[in-house]
Amino acid sequence: MRESRSKTAQGLKPVTPVRQKLKLVWVVWLLYRLIALPILVSQLSQNNPEIMGGIVWQAIWLLPAFVLTPWMVKGKSPYALLLASMITLVYMGASGVVLFTRLYAEQWSISWIYMIDTLLLLGVNILLFVLLKRLPSMNKARMERH
Repeated sequence: MRESRSKTAQGLKPVTPVRQKLKLVWVVWLLYRLIALPILVSQLSQNNPEIMGGIVWQAIWLLPAFVLTPWMVKGKSPYALLLASMITLVYMGASGVVLFTRLYAEQWSISWIYMIDTLLLLGVNILLFVLLKRLPSMNKARMERH
């Protein structure tokens, strides 16, 4: 609470609500990608892929995201959040490619699954950009130390 008041007193917007939203959207995306996506794809795909295989594949695919999770939950380090933003943009690009591939192949029953994934990642990236804008400048912090 004190942090929010001091930021507002300095003319900067409070970061706590953005951190909370980022944490919520990040956790929802991780759970969706890890559990819901493989289950939905298995249920709706004509090939009926194995659910456990999909969850294991997603767990391997999400290793960088799991490493980023502590930084995303805290939301304090601008450098870590910049790195997280770059990595989530890669995830969003991959999800978008799969989405457009499914749309091109006219697999409408599965397309919405990847649309949700892409929109969640878009939300994460928007919140990251807003949070980075509200955090103190990295140059100022470094210049004040010297």
